[in-house]
Amino acid sequence: MILVNTDYISDKEIETLGIVKGTTIQSKHIGKDITQSFKTLVGGELKAYNEMMNDARALATKRMKEEADELKADGIVNIRYSSSAIMQGAAEVIVYGTAVKFK
Repeated sequence: MILVNTDYISDKEIETLGIVKGTTIQSKHIGKDITQSFKTLVGGELKAYNEMMNDARALATKRMKEEADELKADGIVNIRYSSSAIMQGAAEVIVYGTAVKFK
């Protein structure tokens, strides 16, 4: 399956099937949350949260692809990611795009 953030796929004529999305809410366990809060005192990259967000994006993308597979899509165009804080140490990630079939 081809995934792009453009509204077209080079050299492909496409038919729109519909919007597909994937979402997840992720959090770190309390031990990681405490160690990362100490890191904010001295500054620097919060690697545990970085890892959490990468995992969340990967899972949300997988779920979006599964929705596209149900539509028998060949690709997804116009992919966009969004995230928001749900509570301290937890974030929602949503990814959405348009499922397409090649003509």
